[in-house]
Amino acid sequence: MRKISFVIASSLVSLICAAYATAQDNNMSFFITSVNPGKGGDLGGLEGADAHCQKLADLVGAGGRTWRAYLSTQGAKLNDSDVVHARDRIGSGPWHNAKGEMIAKNVEDLHSANNNVNKQTALDENGQIVNGRTEKPNKHDILTGSRPDGTAFAGAFFPDRTCGNWTKGGAEDSAMVGHHDRVGPIDHPWAQSWNSAHPTRGCTQDGIRSTGGDGLFYCFAVK
Repeated sequence: MRKISFVIASSLVSLICAAYATAQDNNMSFFITSVNPGKGGDLGGLEGADAHCQKLADLVGAGGRTWRAYLSTQGAKLNDSDVVHARDRIGSGPWHNAKGEMIAKNVEDLHSANNNVNKQTALDENGQIVNGRTEKPNKHDILTGSRPDGTAFAGAFFPDRTCGNWTKGGAEDSAMVGHHDRVGPIDHPWAQSWNSAHPTRGCTQDGIRSTGGDGLFYCFAVK
């Protein structure tokens, strides 16, 4: 009886060690959040968005890295020193999805026509495909608050494109989104942009959903 118990205990230890090793070997460095934190465009600012990325990464064994949300903020005037550009906060790359597929070699590659962001590769933290424009519910609108080159919108010339720097979840605000599946209503570069396609109808969860999203955003491992 003791021998059987010992064998069972040893097997459990082996399984736990194997699971731990798998978690430690998770080299994922890019994903789309599988869920919104729960308040639409109000992500708790950049800090809250980063924490959400870190939490989701932790759940799948990839929390041993520093994770950042691909989001820009917006200033009140031109050349505002407090503005944050999404491209400046995600590290230097390269980045790979949960299946090990390379998304981009570096920041310049990510913001060029050579990047590998599309429906088949822009997976969530669980390695699952995120619904595209032709599926229900449509979730292809990904929050970025950014221009095509990954920089912020100038507050002096543009209305809100960041849901109040990711602190507002009301109907009066808005955020720029990209299409992770590279598909839009027309065959035009803006409609196929992964990071800068169009603004949302408000920052409530329902408002974000009305244009084809679910309040999801990109997460990148800085290191």
